[in-house]
Amino acid sequence: MIMATSWSSFNLSAQDKVNPSKALTEAQKSIISIAALTAKGELEDLKPALNKGLDAGLTINEIKEVIVHLYAYCGFPRSIRGLQTFMEVLDERKARGINDETGPDASPINDGRSKYERGSENLEKLTGVPQTGPRSGYSAFAPFIEVFLKEHLFADLFERDVLTYAERELVTISVISSIGGAEPMLRSHLSICLNVGLTPAQLNEFVDVIRSGPGEKEASSAQAVLNEVLKNRQLQ
Repeated sequence: MIMATSWSSFNLSAQDKVNPSKALTEAQKSIISIAALTAKGELEDLKPALNKGLDAGLTINEIKEVIVHLYAYCGFPRSIRGLQTFMEVLDERKARGINDETGPDASPINDGRSKYERGSENLEKLTGVPQTGPRSGYSAFAPFIEVFLKEHLFADLFERDVLTYAERELVTISVISSIGGAEPMLRSHLSICLNVGLTPAQLNEFVDVIRSGPGEKEASSAQAVLNEVLKNRQLQ
């Protein structure tokens, strides 16, 4: 489980800071819907969500990045089926004369350090917790998964700047909420959401989007975990 501390203990780049006076944008809501429906495998419902996301201003590459990112939490089969569904939607839109913006690709990584070092630094930025000291818990029981986590998830994926940290965390909590049974991870990532600038009000909106997508059961479970996180952070 990834633990988090107060977001005030470290600085994030400007692109990751969210204006606390604003609600979630339509693009952010679309990220949540797309991630949640892909994770659940609800592909017919995913199609209108993909159309809505494009209409809300998400680029093709941003949506592809959303669907690719979520494989780290729910597996390649769901991610690949999501990409195939997205291809169908783009073909249908093109046939109607709609030319969607592709958007920029990820910037090249010019950092000579190992992926493990870079991933450790990214995880420290997200959580505010120094990534030093002896391994414990699952990382001591299976050290190789801790290496995979830092080298792949927090280096290979999180370093891709097609999405911001905040957007990647919206994808993450959407998937975890939708698949269920991973409340400790949801708790940790909701805390990270607060660290990267998302507000309690915006996270409550996130629950509303889950309610309108995967359903009431998933939303109720997510709300209970969110309430616990906000209480612990004294943000209720």
